[in-house]
Amino acid sequence: METFLPETPEQLAESLRAAASSHRSIRLGGNFSKDRLGGEPRQADVTVSTRALNRLLQYDPRDLTVSVEAGMRFSELERILREQGQMLPLDPGWADSTVGGVVAANLSGPRRRLYGTPRDMIIGMTFATLDGKLVSSGGMVVKNVAGLDMAKLMVGSFGTLAAIAKVNFKVFPIPKQSRTFAMLFQTAAEAFAERDRILKSVLQPSALDIVNWPEGWRLLLHAGGNDRALDRYARELPRAEICPESVWDEIQQFTPSYLAANPQGGVVPIPAKFTEMPALADRLNVPVIVRAASAVIYAHYAANPPRSEPGSDFGMMTKVKEMFDPEGLLNPGRLYGRL
Repeated sequence: METFLPETPEQLAESLRAAASSHRSIRLGGNFSKDRLGGEPRQADVTVSTRALNRLLQYDPRDLTVSVEAGMRFSELERILREQGQMLPLDPGWADSTVGGVVAANLSGPRRRLYGTPRDMIIGMTFATLDGKLVSSGGMVVKNVAGLDMAKLMVGSFGTLAAIAKVNFKVFPIPKQSRTFAMLFQTAAEAFAERDRILKSVLQPSALDIVNWPEGWRLLLHAGGNDRALDRYARELPRAEICPESVWDEIQQFTPSYLAANPQGGVVPIPAKFTEMPALADRLNVPVIVRAASAVIYAHYAANPPRSEPGSDFGMMTKVKEMFDPEGLLNPGRLYGRL
């Protein structure tokens, strides 16, 4: 299989145009670390990787904005921001993830509860289309939303529409202090009951996860702030124990480690109403990571993961796919086996 490693956005656009003009199917990605998410990659005629597009383009810590090429490792972007006391709290987990891969897979981690998903942090984007054009939307100003809807189509598209070339983000200050609290329960119902109590309280945690491994049901809460604020968490959570912040590394690495250990397995994101989550999480009988305040359950299957059924938006998704890629050449099947 022929492989292209473009080093500029213009070369990226040209590599897509050249393949599409000869009606060749394209496997598009960065480091391809998330092939086990979404739909299974199909055999393609050519591979296009963005990993050589790895430059820092613009960073102004005072404006809380940064622009990077899509092939930069997300861990490298985190390092750059950390040096200035700032962060991009998406917590994707995969060590080899590129920025473009995180955006294309719409990855968000435990801190989704407070900070949101990639769509909430992206303020601009440039992407390459199959006809060899570079399309830009948004900008480097947090309040600038003109044209941003086009960029939002790329988030969660798994590279089935176009190739992300660069992304502009708003970033956040790292809290001066933070603390993690853990509670262990015998049943899912007990864990979710505590979740409900916390959400009805005055507490505003940055993360609230429920997991059912290695034993029992653990509720994990992360909070940032000053001593007074963190002491209030301790008072409001009398049965909680303070645990090392490294527990979040365990949470973030669970999915890639699980998939590596189970070659036939997969992870399925399941949106659920808050009232339905306790029974659903208990009934799944597989390891789960629950974004307990964001209404998403990630179910981990050792083999034969179920495929999610197309939702009511499938017709619109098909029309968008036809608009960008009428021949179905770009990452066919990667959008959860649908497109």
